[in-house]
Amino acid sequence: MKRFITFEGIDGSGKSTVSKKVYKHIESMGYDVVLTFEPTDSYIGRIVKECIENDADPFVTAFAFIADRIDHCKKIQEWLDRGKIVLCDRYAESTYAYQGVQMQDMIDDPVKWLQDLSKNRILTPDRTFVFLIKPEASLARIQNRDKLIPFERLSFLEKVHEFYVKIAVGERFKILDATKPVDELVNICVKDIL
Repeated sequence: MKRFITFEGIDGSGKSTVSKKVYKHIESMGYDVVLTFEPTDSYIGRIVKECIENDADPFVTAFAFIADRIDHCKKIQEWLDRGKIVLCDRYAESTYAYQGVQMQDMIDDPVKWLQDLSKNRILTPDRTFVFLIKPEASLARIQNRDKLIPFERLSFLEKVHEFYVKIAVGERFKILDATKPVDELVNICVKDIL
């Protein structure tokens, strides 16, 4: 059984919808499970949201995300120590993909730079589900949101999508076709976790 599971993908990929349904499904089976998310709703998480909404300097946004995650990991570790299954909607790969794209013209290999900043400071998930979908399709799903954030632009999401594909390599990652029906994706995730 996997204990710490993260859900990743571009905006509109369905990862939040699926993670909530996976949480309900696992909870209904009698498991002690927590669903959390990033940015968190802590004071640091609120700073992250302000950085995003105000299109802050990419370095400021990245440092805020990483600070929020380091703080979040303390809570995640407590849950794991108490025997809970922890599901997290967005985690480190979101920072590597989104801020990696923002910084690609500023520093060499921004993903490695961001990973090095987090090294030995954050927990490694047992499984990371990566929801892949064409950015055009993801934007069509979220077009009715009250307010789109600066990251929710086609040209930007196309690059983020490419970064996710490059990052999601190795046994920890499970690539999912985000165009599949939600219930099918939920079943895939639940079977993989348990």
